[in-house]
Amino acid sequence: MQMKIPDPVLNALSALPLAEVHFFDSIDSTNTHCLNWASEGAGDLSLAIADHQSAGRGRADRKWVTNPGTALAFSLILRPRESDPSHLSFFSPLGALAIRAALERLYDLAPEIKWPNDVLITRKKLSGILVENVWEGPILKAIVIGIGINITRAALPPEAQLLFPATCVESEVGRPVARWELLAEVLAQMMPLRDRMGSHEFFEEWSSHLAFKGERVCISGNLRSDLTGRLVGIDPDGDLLIETEDAGCEKVKVGDVRLRAV
Repeated sequence: MQMKIPDPVLNALSALPLAEVHFFDSIDSTNTHCLNWASEGAGDLSLAIADHQSAGRGRADRKWVTNPGTALAFSLILRPRESDPSHLSFFSPLGALAIRAALERLYDLAPEIKWPNDVLITRKKLSGILVENVWEGPILKAIVIGIGINITRAALPPEAQLLFPATCVESEVGRPVARWELLAEVLAQMMPLRDRMGSHEFFEEWSSHLAFKGERVCISGNLRSDLTGRLVGIDPDGDLLIETEDAGCEKVKVGDVRLRAV
C-alpha cells in the first residue's frame, strides 16, 4: 500500500526535480502503477518506489519479485518529447547507462550493458530494465522505465531459478551500501543522458560499454532459430549486429530474445 515517504528517501531525492513521488511498502508492480498513473495525468519525472514488489515484470512477463529491504525497485514516468517516438529502442539503454554511471561514480565499479536491457558486473546480472509505453491511438503519451537493482544477497533468487548468473551491489563492493543514495544517483545520471538520446555521444557510450562485444554469442527467441556468431556491436537504430560464418552480418531486433556467451 502507498505510505508516507520515509525521511531517508526524501532526503536522498531532495535535490532532484521530480514531479511527484509515490512510495509503497508493498505493491504488485511499480510499472503497472505508473502505467495507470500516467494515464491519469501524472507529470514528467513522476516516480514510484516499492520496498517490496510481489509481481514485478521483466520482458515477456517474466516475474520479478523484490524482497523487502534487499533491492531497489522503481519506475519513472517520462512524458514524450518530439523525437521520442523514433527513439523508443533507446530508453532501455538510457536506464542501463544511468545505472552504469551511478555504480562507477559511487563504488568505482565497471558495469557492462547486456543487450538489450540488463546491467552486468563480472558477467553476472545486477540489474534489469523494463520499458513500457502508454499510447492514445497512434499518439505516444508516456514512457515508463522500470528498474530493479539487486542490493543485498537476499535479493537473489535460488540459483536453480536463474536464467543467467546474478550478483548484487554489496557482493561486488564488499560492504553495505545505502540504496537510497544509489537510487538518487541513478536518477541524477539519467536526466542529462536523456537530453543526449539519439546523439552520437549517447550511441558511443552505449557501444563502448556493451557486454560480449567481439565475442561469440548465441541469440535465441523472437520466433526464429538460434543465431550464433560474433557480436559486432549495435547499429544506430539500437539493433544488435551479429557476424555469422555463412550469412555475413545479421541484425537482431529487440524483442523476446535471450543472449548468452558461447
